[in-house]
Amino acid sequence: MRFGIGLAMLLGLGLAACTSEGTLGRPAAEPTSYPPDAFAHRVASSHVVLYWNCARPDAGSVRLEGVAQNPWSPQEVRFLEFDLVGVDARDRTVSQAKGEARDFLLGTSQTTPFHLDLRREGTEVRFDLYYRYRFQDNGRSFIAGRLVGTPPLLAQTQQQFLVRDVCSETQHRVR
Repeated sequence: MRFGIGLAMLLGLGLAACTSEGTLGRPAAEPTSYPPDAFAHRVASSHVVLYWNCARPDAGSVRLEGVAQNPWSPQEVRFLEFDLVGVDARDRTVSQAKGEARDFLLGTSQTTPFHLDLRREGTEVRFDLYYRYRFQDNGRSFIAGRLVGTPPLLAQTQQQFLVRDVCSETQHRVR
């Protein structure tokens, strides 16, 4: 009898601690919509999708701010790094900024912010973005998996990509 009363009291306390949404008094997380409404540009590679905006806080600088997402890959994307490069009319690099994603590991459906601040030389005609990351492909497929008896691959290959003219008003636009 005492056990039943104690169990009922614990159940009542547990229910009282819950809010009507069942969040245990914690604020509900805001769902993230993709593509994010805040970003004007987008590009995708095999494992990563980048969303970004370009801003010119003053005449001598360019700021690229965005988020990276691993929307579908079951393997983590690691060590996502960026180079924002100012290119002159002769396709020569005249300014450069380096940066990295805030989180060094990007799992399936996860996002991480990044930003780059570039000091302009004044002769730039466009800005190109190089990005690279490490990705470990275990040789698995969604249908068959890895061959039985084969050791897992531990090497991570570095993937590198170029996005030309990232601050263009007409290219790489989110649709």
